[in-house]
Amino acid sequence: MAQLSDDCFAFGGPMMTVAEAKSLIRERLRPVGGIETVALYEADGRILAEDIAAPLDLPPFANSAVDGYAIDGASIPTESEAAFTVSGPVQAGTSPERLDAGSAARIFTGAPMPENADTVYMQEDVRLNAGNFVHLPVGLTRGSNARPAGEDVARGDTILSAGRRLRPQDIALTAAFGLTHLRVRTRVRVAIFSTGNELVEPGETRGRAQLFDSNRAMLMAMARRLGAEVTDLGILRDDRATIADALVGAAREHDIILTSGGVSTGDADFVKDALQATGSLVLWRIAIKPGRPVVMGVVAGTPLIGLPGNPVASFVTFAHVARPAILALAGGEATAGLTLPVRAAFAYRKKKDRREYVRASIRTGSDGLPEAVKFPREGAGLISSLVGTDGLVELPEELREVAAGDTVSFIPYDTLF
Repeated sequence: MAQLSDDCFAFGGPMMTVAEAKSLIRERLRPVGGIETVALYEADGRILAEDIAAPLDLPPFANSAVDGYAIDGASIPTESEAAFTVSGPVQAGTSPERLDAGSAARIFTGAPMPENADTVYMQEDVRLNAGNFVHLPVGLTRGSNARPAGEDVARGDTILSAGRRLRPQDIALTAAFGLTHLRVRTRVRVAIFSTGNELVEPGETRGRAQLFDSNRAMLMAMARRLGAEVTDLGILRDDRATIADALVGAAREHDIILTSGGVSTGDADFVKDALQATGSLVLWRIAIKPGRPVVMGVVAGTPLIGLPGNPVASFVTFAHVARPAILALAGGEATAGLTLPVRAAFAYRKKKDRREYVRASIRTGSDGLPEAVKFPREGAGLISSLVGTDGLVELPEELREVAAGDTVSFIPYDTLF
């Protein structure tokens, strides 16, 4: 469990930029928990705890890349077509015999090369006659169509590094070396709750002035996609003592606490007061839109991040504040969402010294190039804007205006989780 000092997130600047927030998280948060061994087939999405070196060459033996005829490269015809006696066949999973002089082994894709063969003619490039002979043309380069041992990975090379969040292709690579178990970091334990008298649980009776709580379900899903073990603490009413008790209890059993709502400066925003009563709170005035009201604090050594109540603001600030915090606690690599240059198909004005994220869809322009189309409506409460778009256009602090045709940076949603 994280045991942090109450001032570990102290920041002296008047307004924290997104880059400063991420840098502070990387500097101050360290991996929590321990290391465990899991079965290979259960390792997807987990954080690798140690480097993995290749225990053998991949492929472990030289093999044919095509269906054809394997020969010793020293025998490649140079002046005119030549006839070779056909031996074999050599199929995948079999052990070939040594080639005799003047012979070519009939071989199939993936089959091991005979010990003294290093070149394969594709079957469509040769000519067969009625006898047991194959006629090979001139001009082939020695080593063609043969995969040497270690062509993909050499024995001893590092194939995966500690801190990597494992993906299906990583699982495939480790399986190719015959590994059955991997050492991974234990999951980060995340406690999540929403605050607000206006919220009601989906499925329950909703009052006329109430809303179904959507943020908590979204945050839990995003945290789980990062490999976290999530505890749902439900909806807490607007009461300082109730919230304070929940924070103290969550801090004892979790590595990080995420809240939604109650972090602005209104009289009914009690998260700030509850944190001040139970630990230490630094109100991050992050220069970001949507999502300026974001706070971070420490309760009994456990970090807390308070996200805004508006769904889009909660989504954006999770991606750029909570996500790097969870990955840092998990021992994961400090990766950012993939940023792609695209053409803006919209005009937009923004304030200087504030990073803004514009919801946009990607379409193919008339010239075949990708362009970003802004969602037609504004508002940090429009959940449909997250569903109806493909990602976020990131506009840096120094930028004041975007004109149609400008190149902008686009972050696909799929790269954030």
